[in-house]
Amino acid sequence: MEKLYLSQLFVYPIKSLGGIALQQGNISTRGLEHDREWMLIDQEGTFITQRKHHQLALLQTSMTATTVTVQHKHHPDQNISFPIAEHLDLPIAVTVWDDHCTAFEVNTEVSQWFSIFLQMDVKLVKMLQTEKRIVDRRYALHEATVGFADAYPNLIIGESSLDLLNTKLAHQIGMDRFRPNLVFTGGDAHLEDELTEFSIGEVQFYSAKPCTRCVLITVNQQTGEKGQEPLKTLATYRNFGQKILFGQNIMHTNQGLLRIGDEMKIIKRR
Repeated sequence: MEKLYLSQLFVYPIKSLGGIALQQGNISTRGLEHDREWMLIDQEGTFITQRKHHQLALLQTSMTATTVTVQHKHHPDQNISFPIAEHLDLPIAVTVWDDHCTAFEVNTEVSQWFSIFLQMDVKLVKMLQTEKRIVDRRYALHEATVGFADAYPNLIIGESSLDLLNTKLAHQIGMDRFRPNLVFTGGDAHLEDELTEFSIGEVQFYSAKPCTRCVLITVNQQTGEKGQEPLKTLATYRNFGQKILFGQNIMHTNQGLLRIGDEMKIIKRR
């Protein structure tokens, strides 16, 4: 059987903003270190997403060991930075879909920068490591936790799945449309659907559930413009019970380091 390898690795420190391509990354308690550790909220404490605010795609995140920086992809002079550890002391009740948890505003200057960009009052908040947002127990083998990601700590997609989709599209798209954490090379299209248990490098994973897709994947991550594709084409061959599926939400059973080029070994498949 063809060998599988980890080919791309992405972390999205701020929910719905541009991700960071990594050469290696630590899988910690809640998934890749710093993944969706921050998010934007409105005045009611509800999360803000590209699904509605497409222009968030234009904001690129970068990190050093101590600092997070956000800058406009086309206007790099529009930027803001803040220390990773910084936050105000006042707890804020926030909502991510049906989950309610506690977060802390980074600082008022950062919130104002984002408010000006979005032309609405928002706050950038951080989830502390002490916060326990529990993954849906129907799909977790143990009491796993997650940051501000929609529901699960990790999302994996095979390059072959995107290759197949691009054969059906008039204009090819990149993997960034689907915002995965892990991408692997090798195997047939949608092999990720068949995986039950597997390992990459030091880390053991198991499948939680397929990833249901929404309008977010129709937002061009370089321009912030919204179209019909690839949702329209995916609906012709990836429609299962009125849900468009692409990629697999996965859980990890231990912590460890992932590196580009690590072999992905299938332990059990459907």
